[in-house]
Amino acid sequence: MRLSELLTPARILIPLHATDKEGCSGNWWTWRPLATGALRRSVGAILERERQFPTGIGYGVAVPHGKTPVLSALVVVAGTTPAPVPYETIDGEPVRLFFLLAGPESCAGAHVKALSRISRLVRREPVRDRLLSARTPDEFYRVLCEAEVP
Repeated sequence: MRLSELLTPARILIPLHATDKEGCSGNWWTWRPLATGALRRSVGAILERERQFPTGIGYGVAVPHGKTPVLSALVVVAGTTPAPVPYETIDGEPVRLFFLLAGPESCAGAHVKALSRISRLVRREPVRDRLLSARTPDEFYRVLCEAEVP
């Protein structure tokens, strides 16, 4: 599985206007292409999981995620904030690069694979820098696709 198969330019938000953790998760569902009822209802599951186990993985990256029965498939969205957002992270650094995942329990395997792919991708500083420098969803998606080429 590739992230570029799960994430499309329509699911990338640049800039993601948020100043806190809740805003980062909640902001996605007010954005028109993602504003379906099922996706909006997924925010609660994601925020609840975030309260229990923060998902700031370091390097200025957070991957809020959760499982919810209101979705029938794994949904992945991404975005960057113009300014760093305070976030509970492994390295104590604020976050500008976000990947958000939500899906049903039946997609647990794909969920874990997507988390692993994101983690490997953002560990590479040049890729991270290019994602953060992307000015449009299409540019972000191109960087992602190039980074996934074997």
